[in-house]
Amino acid sequence: MTIKVALAGAGAFGIKHLDGIQNIDGVEVVSLISRDLGKTQEVADKYGIGHVTTDLADSLAMKEVDAVILCTPTQMHAEQTLACLKAGKHVQVEIPLADNLKGAEEVVALQKQTGLVAMCGHTRRFNPSHQYVNQEITAGRFNIQQMDVQTYFFRRTNTNALGQARSWTDHLLWHHAAHTVDLFAYQCGSPIVMANAIQGPIHPVLGIAMDMSIQLKAANGAICTLSLSFNNDGPLGTFFRYIGDTATYIARYDDLFTGKEEKIDVSQVAVSMNGIELQDREFFAAIQEGREPNSSVAQVFNCYQVLHNLEQQLNAN
Repeated sequence: MTIKVALAGAGAFGIKHLDGIQNIDGVEVVSLISRDLGKTQEVADKYGIGHVTTDLADSLAMKEVDAVILCTPTQMHAEQTLACLKAGKHVQVEIPLADNLKGAEEVVALQKQTGLVAMCGHTRRFNPSHQYVNQEITAGRFNIQQMDVQTYFFRRTNTNALGQARSWTDHLLWHHAAHTVDLFAYQCGSPIVMANAIQGPIHPVLGIAMDMSIQLKAANGAICTLSLSFNNDGPLGTFFRYIGDTATYIARYDDLFTGKEEKIDVSQVAVSMNGIELQDREFFAAIQEGREPNSSVAQVFNCYQVLHNLEQQLNAN
């Protein structure tokens, strides 16, 4: 069976998914949705996609579409995920699942009702670097004492990863912190029981905090310190230091190093070195096998409860 897919969002991240899907057998992207029809057609032509539209509803009306991948602005995620499930389509939504707790609750409830595969793109669960650490933990060879994480971008104007103007505003808490909050609990195998946050000044134009600091503690005693900034003029991205009882690991996307900056070979951890491709492979395998995927909306829901509590704390202060 070929899984026929509609992909919404032909920007920087949508293209990463299209590149990954090209390496996966039994999957075909048949519809591409994005707000600029001309640019969408250009991307569709490059990847051999037959149908383009600016309206997700057009693609959801296509009987041949089995599944949808949403790479759209954060503020649309929950609403569009609900629309996909209501249309009877399996759905993978890029992180974050929602930008408020109510949206996340509604998605989890509808997934349970429909039984469809609904997954959120918490990519760190799939990067070979983090998978390697997870395997060490599962084998009992490593236990996290502390995670020290830096999420840094230079984004003082509203631009995307390609330097293009954005139609929406990114968010340190509901988007970027979501990666680490989920990963910390996932790697510890233990729920977060304490969470604190402080933030810097609100940007006068963007209306968001440009700097933030978050502390987390898991039930098993492990702690996490997360620093986030849109002001950092230096290397971009998220860098994870795992400090454990037997080793220290530094993860930079799909690459992994010891605490002494010695590179660790993670090429045999999974069938690909591309975290996005591995995430997509899990989505399609779950559809084919009729099972819950790793990073299902139910599994990641606790992350959004923590983010909600942190938001309440920040608003109160």
